[in-house]
Amino acid sequence: MSKLRKIILPESEIPRQWYNIQADMPTPLLPPLHPATKQPVGPADLAPLFPMDLIMQEVSKERWVDIPEEVLDIYKKWRPTPMFRAYDFEKMLDAPVKIYYKYEGTSPSGSHKPNTAVPQAYYNKKAGIKRLTTETGAGQWGSALSYACQHFGLELEVYMVKISYLQKPYRKIMMNTWGAEVIASPSDRTEAGRKILAADPNSNGSLGIAISEAVERAVMREDTNYSLGSVLNHVLMHQTIVGLEAVKQMEMAGDFPDVVIAPFGGGSNFAGLALPFLHQKLVNGKKVKLLASEPASCPKLTKGEFRYDFGDTVGMTPLMPMFTLGHNFMPPALHAGGLRYHGGSPIISQLMRDDLVHAEAIQQLECFKAGVMFAKAEAILPAPEATHAIASVIRQAEEAKQEGKERVILFNLCGHGHFDLQAYEDYFAGKLQDHYFTDEQLYANLKELEDIAIPA
Repeated sequence: MSKLRKIILPESEIPRQWYNIQADMPTPLLPPLHPATKQPVGPADLAPLFPMDLIMQEVSKERWVDIPEEVLDIYKKWRPTPMFRAYDFEKMLDAPVKIYYKYEGTSPSGSHKPNTAVPQAYYNKKAGIKRLTTETGAGQWGSALSYACQHFGLELEVYMVKISYLQKPYRKIMMNTWGAEVIASPSDRTEAGRKILAADPNSNGSLGIAISEAVERAVMREDTNYSLGSVLNHVLMHQTIVGLEAVKQMEMAGDFPDVVIAPFGGGSNFAGLALPFLHQKLVNGKKVKLLASEPASCPKLTKGEFRYDFGDTVGMTPLMPMFTLGHNFMPPALHAGGLRYHGGSPIISQLMRDDLVHAEAIQQLECFKAGVMFAKAEAILPAPEATHAIASVIRQAEEAKQEGKERVILFNLCGHGHFDLQAYEDYFAGKLQDHYFTDEQLYANLKELEDIAIPA
């Protein structure tokens, strides 16, 4: 009997609803707070930035939320995405493991990001919005939203973290092709950018700074909204289509994972795959470990503290309850640009507090080594962000070998690395180095938050 390498759902099996973990969380989320009053924010406070449909999804406790037909029609251009059994990678690792991966690199922009970009553009168009602003780290989110905005006839202004703007020019070209304007952040276009540049003219930028610029631009015009590619509740919910498909595909394979792994930046990548499996654990009593893999240079889950903190550097967003390194965190110039955010999503942060998800931090040299091994075995060059999950898979395989017990592993190969070849060239040339985030840096960053009440 031949090996089943590729597990494909028919188009008729595409999920027609997103899963909302808030319906099943044992501990409800703490509310976001207004930055000025420190009181819980309501829908009216978010209306200058988001359409009401997304605001209602943000606060919804409804377990299943219907996917609009217009969104489903676009999803069907690349969904359902394939799942693979990594037989050759298993052989390379020589451990008692079965490894499956969900491959999101088949989307128009080459990553999981269009899963939320399309509905966000749809709901904004429905609300009569003409323009969107956003930030992007590695360019995956910016290119996904560029595609979605082009489809719905919306203008888009993207603030791209400057180090990625310089490292990844082809992602900028992709965004330009779909009609977006891309600005290196920090820029002189906003008060926030000018403030940062005055303090550090050579600033490499950060996602927090880029968010500040995008939010500032959005509130200047009534026909403009802001769009975020991770962290927020509705974004994580849109991404659950990944895990919902994966649950069905694991059933087709006759397996269920012992461990589910995905990279962690702001939370949407990890949540998209992991939360439907957490549903299986909470509701159906399945045993599964959910493991978020984050960079050691930006270790918000493993080293950060649970605080109320701003989502941006300047302090324009609501205060959100999350594990954070401090909104003034300045990341090193690592190549996994999509994982350089200072905080974790409120949902994943609360699940961490409840010991329902786990995390580990890995240095970038270990990650790139893992990515090269995977490419040699499975013939897909992974994005730098995805190599974190692969490095965690290798660690799990080593544990299984030591225990002498079979382990079934599922991970999210969230995107390909075709536009990240400079990163691999730098790795092969020995130009990359590991970065460490110290306790001293953490305490200095969090000092600004001392006057904000920390939840019990």
